[in-house]
Amino acid sequence: MHASTKQNSRRTWLKAATGVALAAPLVFFTRQSLAAKNDTMRTALKYQDKPEGAKQCSGCAQFVPGKTAKDLGGCKAFPGDTEIAPTGYCLAWVELKK
Repeated sequence: MHASTKQNSRRTWLKAATGVALAAPLVFFTRQSLAAKNDTMRTALKYQDKPEGAKQCSGCAQFVPGKTAKDLGGCKAFPGDTEIAPTGYCLAWVELKK
C-alpha cells in the first residue's frame, strides 16, 4: 500500500469516527426529547392518569392522540408533553365536539 493511500484511509477513518462520536449524544438527546413531561403544567392543571367521572383526555378537544387509541399522546395545554394518557384528566378538559 502506498504511503499517501494509507494516510487517506486513516484520515477517512478518523473523520468517520469523529462523526460517530459527535452524533452519539445527539441520538441520546433526541430520544430523550421524544418522550417528555411538562411537569410544571401538569401540576398547575392537576393532571392525573385516571379519568374524572366521564371526563378523560380521549374525549377532550385539547388531546392529541398517540399512534393507537391506547397509546400515550400529547395535549395542546401541555407544550412538549408526549406522555398524556388517553384515560387521564386535568382542569383544562374541554368536551370534544363530534
